[in-house]
Amino acid sequence: MKTIKGPALFLAQFAGDAAPFNTWDSITAWAADCGYQGVQVPSWDGRLFDLEKAATSKTYCDDFKGVAASHGIAVTELSTHLQGQLVAVHPAYDDAFDGFAAPAVRGKPAARQAWAVDQVKKALTASKNLGLTAHATFSGALAWPYIYPWPQRPAGLVETAFDELAARWLPILNHADDCGVDVAYEIHPGEDLHDGISFEMFLDRVKGHKRANMLYDPSHYVLQHLDYLDHIDIYHDRIKMFHVKDAELNPTGRQGVYGGFQSWVNRAGRFRSPGDGQVDFGGIFSKLTQYGFDGWAVVEWECCLKHPEDGAREGAAFVDAHIIRVTEKAFDDFADGGTDMAANRRMLGIS
Repeated sequence: MKTIKGPALFLAQFAGDAAPFNTWDSITAWAADCGYQGVQVPSWDGRLFDLEKAATSKTYCDDFKGVAASHGIAVTELSTHLQGQLVAVHPAYDDAFDGFAAPAVRGKPAARQAWAVDQVKKALTASKNLGLTAHATFSGALAWPYIYPWPQRPAGLVETAFDELAARWLPILNHADDCGVDVAYEIHPGEDLHDGISFEMFLDRVKGHKRANMLYDPSHYVLQHLDYLDHIDIYHDRIKMFHVKDAELNPTGRQGVYGGFQSWVNRAGRFRSPGDGQVDFGGIFSKLTQYGFDGWAVVEWECCLKHPEDGAREGAAFVDAHIIRVTEKAFDDFADGGTDMAANRRMLGIS
């Protein structure tokens, strides 16, 4: 067993144009003041991080880490959630996702996809330069519009989508292997990899690639009514990253999992700050510790009610209280009788 590292904070929801959220130096100082020991970095946010420089300059990466370290903060992982989303986009979502891309490739799906692949590969190279071993991303989605089949899906539609998804990601996974970095797909509604079965479908098509792994976020399982503790038992070998995000599902006679097109605050399923929802984090930290997860517990603040800065400060203390410092001895060692093989044989009546 190993002790989970943390607390850490995903900075995507906090980066902004106002201090202290507008520079790398000031946001890491703020995170430290909140009680964090690490931060997960959105690679697309130029206010905090220069992806091009990080992919080509070890000196830049060393300086980048040095600024964080001056505040007692480690860089835990890089994220390409937005770029990863663009590796596979169904045409129905072209306009919705176009804003994630560089202006030069907007409105050009093929060019946008090539740009996204290049971005993820650069982020993996940057991860190597930063000395990181895991990378957070989304898979993108080709089959998602057909998640609930009406009209009935034609035979082979889903299989074709997953064949194509795997073909697009395999060169990226091979590059990740060259960099010694695991790709941790956040298993997330809106992505083709949205639950365990869909992850397995993808894994089969990339032939069990060792770099194809998971970012475990229980909030997305609560909203699907999926057993998130059993999920750890099944997939613990593939879980390389952990987002601490809470959620609640309170179905009524009017709405359930799908939410009836309501705003977040009016949905039956809502994201909440850690400790304010229904997730059994005691069970999650116990299972991850049992299976030897030695990555970071990263708070991802998404709450329909609470102010983000309050959620961040409370989240650091919440994670700190849940991390289990693993024992180095058995609880009943005091009763050890000091027996040996001969004594064991005598106790069993074996002459």
